[in-house]
Amino acid sequence: MKRKLIAAIGVATMIVGIAACGSDKKDDDKKADGGSKPAASASSITVWLTVDAQHNWPELVKAADDAIVAKHPGLKVKHEYYAWPDKNAKLDAVLATDKAPDVVEMGNSEMVPYMAEGAFAQLDPSKFDNSSAWLDGLKQSVTYDGQTYGVPYYAAARIATWRKDIAADAGITATPKNWTELTADLDKIQAKEGPKFNAWYQPSRDWYAAMSFVYDAGGAIATNEGGQWKGSLESPQAIQGLTTWKNAIGKYMHGDLTKDESDRYIVYGQGKSALIYAPGWEGPSAADPKYDKTGGKLKDNLVNFVMPGPSGKNIPVFLGGSDLAVPSKSKNVDLASEWINDFTNSAGQKILMSKGNLPNNNTQLATLKADPASAVTAEAAESSWFVPTAPGWGSVEKAQTLQTMLQNIATGKSSVADAAKAADADMDKVLNVKN
Repeated sequence: MKRKLIAAIGVATMIVGIAACGSDKKDDDKKADGGSKPAASASSITVWLTVDAQHNWPELVKAADDAIVAKHPGLKVKHEYYAWPDKNAKLDAVLATDKAPDVVEMGNSEMVPYMAEGAFAQLDPSKFDNSSAWLDGLKQSVTYDGQTYGVPYYAAARIATWRKDIAADAGITATPKNWTELTADLDKIQAKEGPKFNAWYQPSRDWYAAMSFVYDAGGAIATNEGGQWKGSLESPQAIQGLTTWKNAIGKYMHGDLTKDESDRYIVYGQGKSALIYAPGWEGPSAADPKYDKTGGKLKDNLVNFVMPGPSGKNIPVFLGGSDLAVPSKSKNVDLASEWINDFTNSAGQKILMSKGNLPNNNTQLATLKADPASAVTAEAAESSWFVPTAPGWGSVEKAQTLQTMLQNIATGKSSVADAAKAADADMDKVLNVKN
């Protein structure tokens, strides 16, 4: 979900490399049966995941490895882990070679340009558990021209998490129910803890959080006008949302205003922040003894609640998440598919749910609202937004257009209006251009 500007050579060589193999009979066979037969001599598969899996649910990775090895004795599962900003540049480079991984994790908003270029093998959804109940937003992200090119991994809805001990020290005994209560509580916490403390630790480059304010105010990142996509961050509604976000950052965020959210849970574990607005797994991860630098205070003092929006309603969340895909150049499509199913089946989803994630399917999602431990996340997911489904949206993400805009606003480099105008202009150049 967090992306780095793609290397130019990666774009060119990826497209040329894929086109060169587009008429290969082996690729046609893959599309006909949902995956080619693995070579008899296959002794290993290579799986690329982001560091989220490495740090936060390594037991799920091991369970999937054990399951496929039990079916294929002697098989080796090789793992490579990447930070979000680095993954795609590496992927684009290897897709033009014969060294593509067999499984790769993708942010759900990253899938379209890769599917359009034939970078991923077509998969048979019937081979994957719960495929008939995949969450709509995730199902759309793995579907192109009516065919399936990936498997939803998990979803994430952002929620508010704060420390009840810090709130109590400021005289606060209950979680806020609306924006007015939230800002009043944060004012009390900020005054109590001092100017160097983050009443709300909110990295400026976290565009998923910032755009929730835009959508809460009735705005949008981009709109489709007569079949053409156009940036809409200059609209009065979007400006209102961005201004509210800027004001909150200015009052409550006293950390590095050039950071993204990739290490937010680690920073939160340092104990110098009261509130984060983040995917549900980040609070428990911060409380892990590896990251909790407060002497164990986080474990028993973290409280989740649905983030109230300035509009008076729950703030709409980006129902993001990850998908798993099999590069079309993989020589082990069937084995890769098996590993993916072992990783994303119902048992795997239970592990992900225990870490604060939403499952990839509606069947298991329904169980969350009845469980006090997960009801907040499930409720937050009921109001959501998704990225523009424009042909060139991938270029917007790769160029980090929104992140740049937000950093410029937060640091005072640009006014809200000027930064929004620049972002719209940059988006208008690429939104209607197929990646």
